[in-house]
Amino acid sequence: MRAVLWDMDGTLVDSEKHWDVAMRALYDRLGGVLSPEVRASTVGGSAEGVMRIVYADLGLEPDPVDMAATADWLHEYTADLFDQGLPWCEGARELLETLAIEGVPMALVTNTRRSLTERALNSIGRQYFSVTVCGDEVAAGKPAPDPYELAAELLGESPEDCLAIEDSVAGTASAESAGCPVLVVPNDVDVPRGPRRRHIRSLAEVDVAALRAIHAELDNELEERTA
Repeated sequence: MRAVLWDMDGTLVDSEKHWDVAMRALYDRLGGVLSPEVRASTVGGSAEGVMRIVYADLGLEPDPVDMAATADWLHEYTADLFDQGLPWCEGARELLETLAIEGVPMALVTNTRRSLTERALNSIGRQYFSVTVCGDEVAAGKPAPDPYELAAELLGESPEDCLAIEDSVAGTASAESAGCPVLVVPNDVDVPRGPRRRHIRSLAEVDVAALRAIHAELDNELEERTA
């Protein structure tokens, strides 16, 4: 394990609760009612992907200009909520600190736009991350592999040598398709199990040694399956 690649929303900080509020406000604005199923389908998604889900759910004409303006409104609303503070997920801050002390390179890999990520970093702390990759900086966001491929490239590492930490279906698929072993810490939605994934209930359960062991175990399992 040469680096750790962190998802942000729902993994480091419990910001999905803010997104819940913002999504309900968006549906109020558009004259609809947000169902739990639709909300779950948007967790971890890119701005464009979320807009496609919302517009299809509400039967709205998917006009690109209108969808972009709606995405802007949603991000501005969420940014105001972020500015009120972001609660840490259990064990996340402590693990960040320990990884930093041990000199493990880290990247933040998020589908959230750069402008909103910068405001979140006011709470999280920029000093932990050698690089940050946002959803509006790649050709395709999660679940496509682009964000994790770019993060590994910027760190000068192979994705296989990086452990990704994720909470969502889209994020896990993105990291896995990029070639990263994935530590899954589900937050608001269930994430299916898979051969390149390890599930835990909380980041408080692991330390740096445990992360290294998980990465090595997943790496060995992959080698055995492809041998």
